[in-house]
Amino acid sequence: MTTALLEHVNLTVNDPKKTAAKLIEIFGWHVRWEGAAMNNGYTVHVGTKERYIALYRPENGKQIAQGTHDRADERVGHLNHIAIVVDDLDAIEKKVQAAGYTPESHGDYEPGRRFYFYDHDGIEYEVVSYSE
Repeated sequence: MTTALLEHVNLTVNDPKKTAAKLIEIFGWHVRWEGAAMNNGYTVHVGTKERYIALYRPENGKQIAQGTHDRADERVGHLNHIAIVVDDLDAIEKKVQAAGYTPESHGDYEPGRRFYFYDHDGIEYEVVSYSE
């Protein structure tokens, strides 16, 4: 059996460079690539050497609705959240707050701890640690 690994997730955002800067600030990632994308859009790939998030903006930001999180998880075909595993949950929570976001829905469970936050486009992130 072949093992399959997730390489990237592609999200449509209002400002790929702004979102990339926030993710770099919080998670210590780096920009892997950026440039022109399909349909005269613009994309920034941000993450690690092995995995990344592609942040896409259509031409001139067309057709982008500001994100909301009022029961968005009930819409078929909607991304509920992106989960990111970290070693030090408390340190990342401080970085999330410093970036201007609000950690919420904290949970302790076997085998780890977690919290969630929404970014400036309404994208929900889960931050989880299994090492504490």
